Amino acid sequence: MSGVEIYLIEHYDEALEDLKAFCRIPSVSTDPAFREGILEAAKFVAHRLKKAGFINVELLDTGGHPAVYGEVISDPSLPTILVYGHYDVQPPDPLDKWLTPPFEPTIRNDRLYARGVSDDKGPLLIPILVVEAYLKTEGSLPVNLKILIEGEEESGSPHFETTLERNRGRLASDLVVSADGAMWRPDRPSMTVASRGMAALDVTLNGAAKDLHSGRHGGSAPNPIRALTKLLASLHDADGRVSVPGFLESAKPLDRAILTAIDAADFDAYAYYRDIGSPKPDPIENGSQLLVRQWLEPTLEFNGIFGGYQGPGTKTVIPSSASVKITCRLVAGQKPNQVIEAITRYLETNLPAGYSLQIERHGPGSEAFSVDPDLPGLLAAEDVLSELLGGKPLRVAMGATIPIGTAFRKHLGAEAIFFSFSTSDEDYHAPNEFLRLSNFRIGLLAWARLLGRLADHPKLEHADR
Repeated sequence: MSGVEIYLIEHYDEALEDLKAFCRIPSVSTDPAFREGILEAAKFVAHRLKKAGFINVELLDTGGHPAVYGEVISDPSLPTILVYGHYDVQPPDPLDKWLTPPFEPTIRNDRLYARGVSDDKGPLLIPILVVEAYLKTEGSLPVNLKILIEGEEESGSPHFETTLERNRGRLASDLVVSADGAMWRPDRPSMTVASRGMAALDVTLNGAAKDLHSGRHGGSAPNPIRALTKLLASLHDADGRVSVPGFLESAKPLDRAILTAIDAADFDAYAYYRDIGSPKPDPIENGSQLLVRQWLEPTLEFNGIFGGYQGPGTKTVIPSSASVKITCRLVAGQKPNQVIEAITRYLETNLPAGYSLQIERHGPGSEAFSVDPDLPGLLAAEDVLSELLGGKPLRVAMGATIPIGTAFRKHLGAEAIFFSFSTSDEDYHAPNEFLRLSNFRIGLLAWARLLGRLADHPKLEHADR
């Protein structure tokens, strides 16, 4: 065991306190009510970078929430690694489902519960702590390391690509290593090599100019809830697949390599439905079919629906409007613009008489991403996980969206790998989000070894920039 790893083990309690302090900050990016928390989190990260030994630490103006940058340049002849993460978190709602308050970190059964602890504050803190350990014990890093931490990932990263373009010289690197992402299962090491893209929109149907009494106007006045739900029900076929004309335009055939990995995964569909607390459908798809749906097929999901009275008891009202929040996960070949246009065209064509339609798009969206299967950085990361976790990691796809891969490729010409120590069952985006502290400890050792491995890897050569 290296001196760096010994240092990390000896200072684990301090690292855990740092993580708790980070998680106490309510850095919700999508809700303006949390703006002070966003700024506090950005300053926390900047302070922690300086304490670790990063130089040129700066809050970058993005046009939205600030990004945080820092660097440690050891030797220009060494490879340069850019580490990515995000300090913002999802809203904590519904609050009544949390067993302990979302911004009061609590340990139960070697798990730390808090909003953002798994996505992405715990995984993000790991490489910062590893840099500090290297500088404290060896005085330098085995690679040049830059870090970019954004504050808008959970709200669609609307300013991320312009930030990359504006800072492309400063961010030039040989490889991007993302601390964001997740391992597929806690019982099997994995490397994510593909993720779906994203398109998001709000749809609102308007009826009368004001809310109406349901006794006086019922049966004659337009009811936007009824019209909206009928429209929404027509967006999928009987099997739950998207049936919007043009939605699948440009989608590429399923990746055979990922299909092979799916077959090797031996996924238990019955256990999946048990774990999410859902009644099993009849007939039930087998595990491979379920993973194909989760990893390789596009989706159109309703994330929230609104209209009329929402409080306790009854209010006899016909609402003047009803709305729905929709997100679509996209597969290789699909373009966010084309998907939004197809949905818009379908809704406009099928809008019933007596209603008007409003559609608000959220951000530019992102395309699906895949990693070069022969990328040296990917092979190095797999070697590290094999050493620490006792088996070659399974290469998996991700049903979720991490748009940074395509963005770094487009604007920096750099490839990206995902090296996160969250797991997909840790309830991020839901109440009672947690991080396994065993993963936090393993992640510290893994990042320490990865930086050394990237410096020694013969195929990862530094290019003058």
